[in-house]
Amino acid sequence: MEERKLRSGFTTGTCAACAAKAAAVMLLKQEAVESVQVMTPGGTRAELYPEEAVITENSAVCAVRKDAGDDPDVTDKALIYASVEYIKDGGAPENCYRNDRIFLTGGQGVGIVTKPGLACPVGFYAINPVPRKMIFDEVEAVAHLAGCEGGLLVRIWIPEGERLALSTFNPKLGIEGGISVLGTSGIVEPMSEAALKATIQLELHMKAVEGQREVILTPGNYGENFLRETLKLSLAQGVQCSNFVRESVLMAADEGMDGLLFVGHIGKLIKVAGGVGNTHSKYGDRRMEIMWDCARSHCGKLSERARSRLKEQVLDSNTTEEAVRRLNEAGMLKPAMETAVERIRHYLEVWSERPVRAEVVTFTNGYGILGMTRGAEAMIDTFRVREKANEIQKEQEKR
Repeated sequence: MEERKLRSGFTTGTCAACAAKAAAVMLLKQEAVESVQVMTPGGTRAELYPEEAVITENSAVCAVRKDAGDDPDVTDKALIYASVEYIKDGGAPENCYRNDRIFLTGGQGVGIVTKPGLACPVGFYAINPVPRKMIFDEVEAVAHLAGCEGGLLVRIWIPEGERLALSTFNPKLGIEGGISVLGTSGIVEPMSEAALKATIQLELHMKAVEGQREVILTPGNYGENFLRETLKLSLAQGVQCSNFVRESVLMAADEGMDGLLFVGHIGKLIKVAGGVGNTHSKYGDRRMEIMWDCARSHCGKLSERARSRLKEQVLDSNTTEEAVRRLNEAGMLKPAMETAVERIRHYLEVWSERPVRAEVVTFTNGYGILGMTRGAEAMIDTFRVREKANEIQKEQEKR
């Protein structure tokens, strides 16, 4: 059966620009519109349909319902509202974006930036540069055609934004009270690897801007849970790197990080011990072969028959947990894992392309910590001290 092509959608920024354009048309023409079109930065024309329109003599309001296509976007089907109103000189609110006579601000459900390092100034609503330009360009074009010479204030709000933001990275990034109005091409590509990597890059950049010079990397939720429950660390000083290990290490190095603590389940990390930079299964699965290769050099004291049997058991294992059990039964687990973490450390430091200290911890749910590099415990202690200091500082700021 032929695989169905996934459907693209429109970004929050495109929806906001459509809503703003429709509101501007309704205000300046004093009549409702059934549909509105904008050209996205990626060259695709978007046609969307305003809802809940309200027109008065001095303002107009409408909403556009976001269609994210087949991407599992938390903002899919959310209503993006825009209002446009006449404004006199000096009447614009504080922390307002401005482009000549058009002013732009946010409202309910649009987050406010509280930390430096993002594409929006601290204290401003998180309406990113590309959507800002789209909104300014569309409203200015409508005003020009209508012969409007006075100032206009555009306000964007998303009633469900504060709730939706809890399912995004915004709280980690220091964007409070809602979601961001985002978009670069204006189009949402379903399940985009590029979007995942851009998120990793942004998180690392934010940590660098905050002065962090060592960072925790973990592939996913298993690693984050292990950090919290076993190592007594949150991911406040770290990033989930998904399958993009090599690229994340290089990003961290490019952001000026001098130290990496890489923590993960052996099922992911054993691939890195074999020099695999992207751990997704589509790039192959050599986990058992790499596991055996890490153990092989330590099997000299075993008889040839025992060594051959262990090799067969490891290579025939269905899971890395099973392979770990086989190595443990043969007394080879500890030395094999010592080799594995040192190999992982080697590749992390090579991939960074500049001097970066890397430490590694790997585990399974059944056995706990399987192996860690010599300096890992000291680096973990450093992260704990910093986390405690950050908690104390936050408590003091609340008082």
